[in-house]
Amino acid sequence: MEEYLRRDREQGFDLRRAPLMRLASFRRSGEEYVLVLSNHHLLMDGWSLSILLKEVFALYDAGHEGRALRLKEPRPFKDYIAWLRRQDQAEAEAFWRETLKGFATPTPLGVENACANLSDQGRGYAEESLRLSEVSTAALQALARRHQLTLSTLVQGTWALLLSRYSGERDIVFGATSSGRPADLTGSEAMVGLFINTLPVRVRVPSGQSLISWLKDFQGRLVELRQYEYSSLVQVQEWSEVRRGSALFESIFVFENYPVDSSLLEGHEHLEITGFRSVEQTNYPLTVAALPGAELALHVGYKTDRFDAATVRRMLRHLETLLEGIIARPHRRVSELSLLTAAERDRLIREWNETQADFPQLCLHELFERQAAATPDAVALIFEGERLSYQELNRRANKLAHHLRGLGVRRGARVGVCLERGTEMIVGLLGILKAGGAYLPLDPEYPKERLAFMLADAQVALVLTTERLLENLPEHGASVVRLDAERESVSRQSEENPRGLASVEDLAYVIYTSGSMGQPKGVMVCHRSVCNHMQWIAREFPLDESDRMLLKYSISFDAAAEEIFHPLITGAGLVIAPPGGQYDIGHLVELMREQRVTAIDVVPTMLKALIEDERIKGCRSLRRVTSGGEVLSAG
Repeated sequence: MEEYLRRDREQGFDLRRAPLMRLASFRRSGEEYVLVLSNHHLLMDGWSLSILLKEVFALYDAGHEGRALRLKEPRPFKDYIAWLRRQDQAEAEAFWRETLKGFATPTPLGVENACANLSDQGRGYAEESLRLSEVSTAALQALARRHQLTLSTLVQGTWALLLSRYSGERDIVFGATSSGRPADLTGSEAMVGLFINTLPVRVRVPSGQSLISWLKDFQGRLVELRQYEYSSLVQVQEWSEVRRGSALFESIFVFENYPVDSSLLEGHEHLEITGFRSVEQTNYPLTVAALPGAELALHVGYKTDRFDAATVRRMLRHLETLLEGIIARPHRRVSELSLLTAAERDRLIREWNETQADFPQLCLHELFERQAAATPDAVALIFEGERLSYQELNRRANKLAHHLRGLGVRRGARVGVCLERGTEMIVGLLGILKAGGAYLPLDPEYPKERLAFMLADAQVALVLTTERLLENLPEHGASVVRLDAERESVSRQSEENPRGLASVEDLAYVIYTSGSMGQPKGVMVCHRSVCNHMQWIAREFPLDESDRMLLKYSISFDAAAEEIFHPLITGAGLVIAPPGGQYDIGHLVELMREQRVTAIDVVPTMLKALIEDERIKGCRSLRRVTSGGEVLSAG
């Protein structure tokens, strides 16, 4: 039986050959039969099907009793065509142009399965269903009556809310069907033919408005739309601002209020009809249908190359949750309505939030010192022709820390770092942290006005730089340490780790935003925060002495902290791209190949450039690539 139904759906209809209808009867047992009626939508809509079936069953009863039955002659379909031609198309065009003004991009559904087209399901069509309980359905109907809303408005408004949440858009458009039977065309309710029409519904979903107030406004717009429901969707598409060739919407909502009621299934002398099932397939990726009754039924038909069954079942549960939420508190604000089911809420708040882990309460430089003690001879830094072991890097940073302490750097002091990319830059960062201070990156390539603002805003006490870079700095009141000029003085300092000069609550560094929205803003990051992140990174993406990670970000970019300290607290080697080289894809690829880099972190834009560069195939050591910070396309 199911196999026949599947083949029947796949067979479709040839529009060049009549009739566009098939009828099949299956005998199950004794006097039990299953009647399968298939037809093309060109012939008739669901309302017409109800009329047809009532007449078929009436004729069956009459034939069984041996009596003639004369059916009432319906009004001809051509009268409806004549009615359509009398409608004011110019007025309809003006309405739709104004309604869709400013809407140029179809609303994304937001829950498509990116890999669905790779599944074994192929390009098929499937359906999932859900029924509201009788109690909830009765409560929804009572709510509608109390606030003078239709059940259709309530359910259609709920779909609009869900689509808004899924797409992330406040201004959305979806398709909705109407019976298309004009009230001023007498007898249209008994006519057979294709009256149903699908037209766009534009909805603006507010955040602060109450649900009931918004639903009443929505119902008012639906009433206005019905005055022009005779419009052709093809014409409406042409009147819209959506690019030609793109559909106005990707989902349609159907509230099936045509009279497939109990009179169709009951009241027959010689027939007992035990069930009625209707399956409709549309050309849209997603069709949401609501069928009123003692239990409100919700059906979602979907293309299996766009969605999977689990996603659609979750969608139905979200619809149910929203409807239950409206019943429970109809006067709350729209933004306060949650779509999460109880199970999803528990999963988010409890199950997925079980992230507690025991990490040592150490400062950032102390994590490095612990690693230096564990792997003193491992390579820590590689820059051009220079290599430093963990022990050498730790000793150099200690000497600088003691030197800075002698110059008055104390716990929480903010020290600017204006150095070129290289070994001294890393030594400088570690030395500042070991002295108890917090570093502030000062990119030598930044305009002097920006550097002046940062120095003043962060209240910098001292700046690390070199003789050559002094001219890049603006006038400021901070003390200056020229690392190249003071190299001998620094070299005489102790190689031992300074002790107890900072706590996990103290500041580790200050990083400034880009300032694209006005003045840049300084973000103060304490040791506890950065160490929590670094130790999570080290646990989730472990590195060891066999690894080498590339440093290409400017230290003024927050992600640079991860590039620097992830390898230095795990025993891996840090390969520093030279000044200017960090912008050259070819240079980076060659550097990764030469230094056998195993791990990189890149923004998606650079990831795309690397993938498209044939030379990346030569980086056979590369085994881990992490990417974020921008939209990451699956394509």
